[in-house]
Amino acid sequence: MLDEFKKFISRGNVVDLAVGIIIGAAFTGIVNSLVKDILTPPIGWLMGGIDFSNYFISLSGGRYDSLAAAEAAGAATINYGRFLNNVLNFLIVAAALFVLVRQLIRFRLVEAAKPKPRPADEVLLEEIRDLLRDRIVPAPKPPESP
Repeated sequence: MLDEFKKFISRGNVVDLAVGIIIGAAFTGIVNSLVKDILTPPIGWLMGGIDFSNYFISLSGGRYDSLAAAEAAGAATINYGRFLNNVLNFLIVAAALFVLVRQLIRFRLVEAAKPKPRPADEVLLEEIRDLLRDRIVPAPKPPESP
């Protein structure tokens, strides 16, 4: 079982997946900051200075000025503002991945369209073939019978 596990771990796909997960985790921090620090404030400003993360419904029946006050009071809340922030975060990640994958596909198509250099032995064999073809004199045609 240990040998099978070693084979599984040493396969290239597993290593690629691990690298992708680590980069994805780092990318998540960047996107979270983009949403929280860059995108949400202007959208909130356009909506009258309201912060999405402060949108909530109190299930306890009390009235609270902010989500932090409701949480400090131990009130049960539905935090739909945080949900909106997470949806916005997801859409930004999806758009970034779409652009990234689209660009990678474009690069691969450009690479595939480039002429590939032919091996030297193939070129040499074609030259020999052409020289031999030019040296061989075609046999005379037999006379046509009347």
